[in-house]
Amino acid sequence: MAVETDLPRRAGAPARRGVHVRPGRPRFRTGWAKAPLYLLAVTMVVPFYWMVITAFKPVSEITRNPPSFIPESPTTVGYSDPEWLPDVDNPGHVAGLFQRFTEVELGFWRFAINSVVIAAVVTVLALLAASLAAYVITKHDIKGRRVIFLMILGSMMIPWQATLVPNYLVVRNLGWIDSYLGYIVPAIPKAFVVFFLVQYLQSIPNDLIEAARIDGAGEWRIWWQVVLPLLRPALAAMSIFVMLNEWNNFLWPLIIVESDQMANLPVALARLNSAFTGAQHMGVIMAASLLASLPTVVFFLLFQKHFTRGIAMSGLKG
Repeated sequence: MAVETDLPRRAGAPARRGVHVRPGRPRFRTGWAKAPLYLLAVTMVVPFYWMVITAFKPVSEITRNPPSFIPESPTTVGYSDPEWLPDVDNPGHVAGLFQRFTEVELGFWRFAINSVVIAAVVTVLALLAASLAAYVITKHDIKGRRVIFLMILGSMMIPWQATLVPNYLVVRNLGWIDSYLGYIVPAIPKAFVVFFLVQYLQSIPNDLIEAARIDGAGEWRIWWQVVLPLLRPALAAMSIFVMLNEWNNFLWPLIIVESDQMANLPVALARLNSAFTGAQHMGVIMAASLLASLPTVVFFLLFQKHFTRGIAMSGLKG
């Protein structure tokens, strides 16, 4: 009986009787299989490329038809145009990004500071609260913990848009409209992070917790000095997702923000786009978009391994 094999025969070696060597797959098939991947990569990279080159084009080149795909005269007038004057009509020159939002303290940088503060504080508090909840659910024998965990899972099935009105009413009644508290407090509960950490903690033996209790450590000390160090890989993975989600948050800040002083970057970009229409302002809008997206790109490149690890860990069962 002949047996087929994919192993190539060494040069000069006689073919074994009864064994048929099957030729390898043609390389062109593998190349065609990668074509959809290349097409998807192009569709994702081209908008970013267009944003970058438009941010460094002069107004005359932006408004030209047909457009240029390589800047002929790169410039930074999208950020600050020295030839623009507020009371002088100078065709081809508009106010740069840093020359706008003059009514806001620190100008455009105020929005960046708001985004950094909100994203950092929410990430830290959300991970601490989720780790504490996961520790209680997993390592404490309390009544109704299964019901509590099922309620947390059930909240993941509800569209978050359905909670916008109730959350807004609560924040308004507490007087947190247009404040950091309105940003941060409603964003601390993260059901998915609790679910993820519960699955991770189930793989940790209870003997470690019991040993700490025998040594006289209290529950807060066990959580801080035993549980959190063990959760470090899971917390690192979840911090990336929470951080990026808060950095790109738009709808909730749009609802609770009333003044430009408390706007974050997504809200500021939306207001900039709606206030200044026309192709001559497109360079300023793209310059603001580039500054808003640059931290996320750098963050991803620095912590790419944690992204991959977080996705792999999310598919594991405890």
